[in-house]
Amino acid sequence: MTGRTIVISPAPTANGDLHLGHLAGPFLAADVYTRYARAAGREVAFGSGVQDTPTYVVTTADRLGTTPEALVRRSAKQVEETLTAVGIEVDGFTGTEERFTSFARRLVDDLRVAGKLRLRSMTFPYSPRTGRYLVDGHVRGGCPVCLADGCAGLCESCGHPIAAGELIDPRSTAHPDDPIELRAARVLVLPMEQYRERLRTHFATVAAALRPHTAQAIDEILSRPLPDFPVTYPISWGIPAPGPEAAGQVINPNAEPVAWSMYCSMLAAERRGAEPGTEDALWRRDADAQIVYFLGFDNIHPFAVSGLAMLLALGEEYVLPKLFLTNEFYELDHEKFSTSRGHLVWGRELAAQVPRDLIRFHLAATSPEFQRTNFDPDALTRTTRSRLVDPWNRIAGKVDDWVGQGRLAVSDRSRATAARIVERFTAAYELPRFSLNRVTETLTSQLARLDRLPVRAGGDFCHEVDVVLRCAAPILIDLAATGLHDRAIHAATDRTDITPTRLPRMTAAQDAS
Repeated sequence: MTGRTIVISPAPTANGDLHLGHLAGPFLAADVYTRYARAAGREVAFGSGVQDTPTYVVTTADRLGTTPEALVRRSAKQVEETLTAVGIEVDGFTGTEERFTSFARRLVDDLRVAGKLRLRSMTFPYSPRTGRYLVDGHVRGGCPVCLADGCAGLCESCGHPIAAGELIDPRSTAHPDDPIELRAARVLVLPMEQYRERLRTHFATVAAALRPHTAQAIDEILSRPLPDFPVTYPISWGIPAPGPEAAGQVINPNAEPVAWSMYCSMLAAERRGAEPGTEDALWRRDADAQIVYFLGFDNIHPFAVSGLAMLLALGEEYVLPKLFLTNEFYELDHEKFSTSRGHLVWGRELAAQVPRDLIRFHLAATSPEFQRTNFDPDALTRTTRSRLVDPWNRIAGKVDDWVGQGRLAVSDRSRATAARIVERFTAAYELPRFSLNRVTETLTSQLARLDRLPVRAGGDFCHEVDVVLRCAAPILIDLAATGLHDRAIHAATDRTDITPTRLPRMTAAQDAS
């Protein structure tokens, strides 16, 4: 397992299928990077899955008139099918299996037994009518940091954690008119403040690799004393908390990311042929593995702040991840995707109407890497045709003119040009500056160049087309599967001759539907 790269895209909540807002960010980016790294000759394992413990499972099940258990089963199946529909290949898909829940409980218990957790009183909103504490998806209010309205747990706007008891004007999500009172409950917490300086030191060394919004949020969070982080909640839905101190409670879903990431790393590596090992093996320093997170901005606290604090609490033998590739929200009609309002486009439904290479190209071109971006189905149809389908089909037609003429020589000049093509794509693919936007910009530029290029030397032209297709293969997976015998990137720049073959054509979105 030495030298392996572990790519992780945090699990979506198992309360529904994946819409384009999910796919345009972490999932597509993680898949594209994984495909590129393998084409560059590296050993990579990609893990993801679903998370069934958030309270949003319960609130969604109540709204749909089903049980949380049934919703989780259905959602996990839908998520896997949608990932396949858009060509996102996850090696290890973590779900609700007993081995994971046992490991998560054991990891929290290790912290408890080692004295790293404290039993402390925290204030939570409480519903007298139902006799239940309200946390995360059960309660909404104003964020005490940025004032944005949202649910407890994590603020989607500023990235800060939101203690349920600190919401401004809290109200029940299920029964907004119900009276709410604040009550104290004793829960297990991680005293985050004692890890703050070590976290500041760590992020000071990796700040240049963070995207600006993430760097700003982490700097804000770590610039002030850190509140205790609740590791357990006084509710019933979730993984039962270990130990007598928190009997009857569950593990906070936002305290699961370390266990989940370790488990998903192990599962992904095993599916790629690694020898079975312990759940945490790849996270130990002697494993020499690189951990790469592709995640939404709203997940930075559980994965990059409290998650790293938990790693520090677990011991010095664990590596602290350095690479967190974040994205902002993807919108529809300039509003957030919303399952409850039906304001969305399901990934699988679009894949049934539009070739998935076109979907992947458009989502990559409009991926919300640094700011919110917007999905427009008319723009998908228009831009994929003008920037991808039509230029490629004309280029493929030029290659056809040389098919059947045997081996054609490739000049030194063409090899130098090919090396520059690879260099430009590589600059967009490599970490930490990885960018789906720039990959598609580079692809669009190269297709336009080849489209207008007069074909005087067939070997040179066919060689450069082949190199561009290899570089585009992590996005255009179906075109590459048909048009390439292999997907190695760098070796193709050294060839001295090439035998042209007929290239597949692409179908425009409106023609496919």
